[in-house]
Amino acid sequence: MTELEAGHAQGLAPVRGGSVLQRYRDVLIALVAFAVLASLPLLTGSKALLDFVIRCSAYGLFATSLNLLVGYTGLTSFGHGMFFGLGAYSFGLIMQKLGVPIPVAFVATLAITALIAAVIGAICVRLKEIYFAFVTLAFQMLIHSTILSWASFTGGDQGLRGGIPRPVFLGIDLSNHVHLYIASCALLILGLLAMRQIAQSPFGYTLRMIRDNAARASFLGIDVWRAKLTVFVLAALFAAMGGMVMALFVSGAYPEFAYWTISGEGIFINMLGGVSTFLGPMVGTVLLLLLNDTVTRFTEYHGIVLGVVILFFALGLRKGLLDFVAEWFSQRRDAGEGR
Repeated sequence: MTELEAGHAQGLAPVRGGSVLQRYRDVLIALVAFAVLASLPLLTGSKALLDFVIRCSAYGLFATSLNLLVGYTGLTSFGHGMFFGLGAYSFGLIMQKLGVPIPVAFVATLAITALIAAVIGAICVRLKEIYFAFVTLAFQMLIHSTILSWASFTGGDQGLRGGIPRPVFLGIDLSNHVHLYIASCALLILGLLAMRQIAQSPFGYTLRMIRDNAARASFLGIDVWRAKLTVFVLAALFAAMGGMVMALFVSGAYPEFAYWTISGEGIFINMLGGVSTFLGPMVGTVLLLLLNDTVTRFTEYHGIVLGVVILFFALGLRKGLLDFVAEWFSQRRDAGEGR
């Protein structure tokens, strides 16, 4: 801070340049990834593969948003799935009841999610460790119970019936499966890019400081409560985006989207992929969906298989797959430099 105040611009130049290069590199990678995903319908006629990518888009946004809390801020939420369900139900109800254009419903859903997340987060982020985890779970159970009991509005345990209207906007027809696929990929890439920028921003490093030592961060003048509330709301918005993608995919919304098991799957995904690397949750998403699709094809005891996988990662690797790979490459690089 003394150097900054003294105006040592020469020392800051490489940092700013590196930040700009990092930003452009991320954008370039995002564009290449979207181009690859968008070309899949031209390379294959497999509807199952496109469906798999759409599901990965929905759960990938949800799991990566959860990692903003777990991996970057040290807030383990057992109720993050409520925002996935909230996004699906809010979007579906707005389209069914109001019949507005899809972009308007999208923005309105994010606004509703942000408001509810701000209220819930203002209560939860004041708590520590296990209390935060279980209070978020309690709020998720409350929202799930509301969905079940308010049958006249939400459809109760039958979910939203009648499908979600998909009026054409800007030449995009989401009732067309390829258009829906492209839109889902675009939302995934944009969401991941936005979360990447958050994680690599000064705010993202503030979250890491809070995760490592909240008391020290507070002594340094950081408003810990406000930072935690901000990331709580941001994570809720990206989870709601995943819920909207899923609602469009299944053309409805169901109570299972807001049930506590969704949050459990989010934690499981982060355990599989890893929380210390940004793309860990995406790797975990692909692994979990592949496991579910493969195991359920051969046995009805898929829970046992998933339990064995959890034990392997927890007791064997002791970290997520991408975390393990990144650490292995780092050790190899260090060993090579030491020769």
